[in-house]
Amino acid sequence: MPHSRNAKKRLRQNLKRRARNRSVKHSIKTQIKKALAAYKAGNLEALRKEISLAFKKLDRAACKRIVHPNYAARKKSQLSGLVVKLERSTAAQTPA
Repeated sequence: MPHSRNAKKRLRQNLKRRARNRSVKHSIKTQIKKALAAYKAGNLEALRKEISLAFKKLDRAACKRIVHPNYAARKKSQLSGLVVKLERSTAAQTPA
């Protein structure tokens, strides 16, 4: 445990920041899971909506350095790939 006054304050600040960062990371992971569920259900509109929200959360967290910017870019790329996959599969199923 810290002894000096400023070390005690730093501990309080770090605990608050840790809780906030964990909350943001948890919401990002939850949003990604919702997008994956929409993909597995084959619902293109729901997938686009969930991915849009996930992109927003990822960009905000990367901007504030809660997650690494490369992590955000990688997740966005993976989620975009799901949209392309689903679009191709629905286009193949419905003959023109």
